Amino acid sequence: MSKVLLTGTLTCTPDEVDDVLSVMADHIRKSRAEAGCLQFELWQDELTPTDFHVSEVFLSEAAFATHQDRTQGSDWGRITRDMTRNFKKATA
Repeated sequence: MSKVLLTGTLTCTPDEVDDVLSVMADHIRKSRAEAGCLQFELWQDELTPTDFHVSEVFLSEAAFATHQDRTQGSDWGRITRDMTRNFKKATA
C-alpha cells in the first residue's frame, strides 16, 4: 500500500476569493477528519490572494479516491469546480 501525496495550487479570479474563503475552513475540517487522511494543509497565498496552496497526504489510493468523491459533492467542489488547478500527485 502506497501513500498518496498531492501538492499544488488552485487559482481563482479576484471575484471568487470570498467564495473560496467562505467554504475553506469547513473543507479543511472535513478533509482532516476523513479516514486515511494523514495530512491536509490548505492556505491562501499572502502575495497572490487568488492562489490557494494545497499539501495532502493520504494513507492509500483508496483513501485519496474517497476524499476526491466527497469533495466533488461538497460546497468546496461546487465553488471550485471550474478553477485552475496545478497539482502534482505522487506515491510513496
